[in-house]
Amino acid sequence: MKVTANGLQIEVDDTGGEGRPVILLIMGLGMQLVAWPTAFVRQLADAGFRVIRHDNRDIGLSQGFDHAGTGNIVWETIRHRLGLKVRSAYTLQDMAIDSLGVLDALGIEKAHIVGASMGGMIAQRIAAFAPQRTTSLVSIMSSSGARGLPGPRREVTTMLMRRPASRDEAALVAHSIRLLRLIQSPAYPQTDEELAERLTFGLRRAYHPAGLLRQMLAIGADDERPRILQGIRSPTLVLHGDADALVPIACGEDTARRIPGSQFVSIPGMGHDLPPEVCNILANHIAPFAQAADAADTRPS
Repeated sequence: MKVTANGLQIEVDDTGGEGRPVILLIMGLGMQLVAWPTAFVRQLADAGFRVIRHDNRDIGLSQGFDHAGTGNIVWETIRHRLGLKVRSAYTLQDMAIDSLGVLDALGIEKAHIVGASMGGMIAQRIAAFAPQRTTSLVSIMSSSGARGLPGPRREVTTMLMRRPASRDEAALVAHSIRLLRLIQSPAYPQTDEELAERLTFGLRRAYHPAGLLRQMLAIGADDERPRILQGIRSPTLVLHGDADALVPIACGEDTARRIPGSQFVSIPGMGHDLPPEVCNILANHIAPFAQAADAADTRPS
């Protein structure tokens, strides 16, 4: 369903029913809400939560920003490496306000804010500037964005710079599978058939590569987040795979160090994806953490 959030049309999926504590799931760079697997959502709902997913702006079925152009990603990357300000059509702060707008549209006062990768960065911003809306924060396979942290492995960066052979469905799926093979969880590999089924479903739902580029620039422009993380006071759990080839585990460790009182959990054999086994592990960490935060939040002060 569509809701109006921060003045934009945002696509939302709502699972679990009113009257329950809410978990807001925020997905990563270029990824649609369906990248949160249905079984993962159901596991959290079965644990007693109302689970909200949404397509971030410029991706999936949410409102796009094609009128803003894509900018020059190569030049902006150079600017970032030189320590200059990256120019972007919008910011991660804008996307954080979108997410809060989703809660507003659904009449939700507070939520557990859970984000993966870029979604973790957005979730961090929500917890930093809207603590009254944040029952707890869970940052998954994400980063503080601090300069000096390790980046993707060289072969991953090379693959990210390559373009698909064409824009027909088979070529796009094959290209994405090659990337996923580089960043997958080595302890929990998926077959090409499993990956192709999921990728094909996403492509047929929506395909918007220009939005991915604009979101990438928004990440590069977000240079204040390392400083503001120290102001987060909501209960925080940082989850990161020890085999992440896209966002190395040092990035998650740095995030946890910067947020006072946060908990850090390293997940053996997890990369930068969400296969069923990893989703089960994540849910088994998130559900009890959120339940404990709910209990503390209702306790008399």
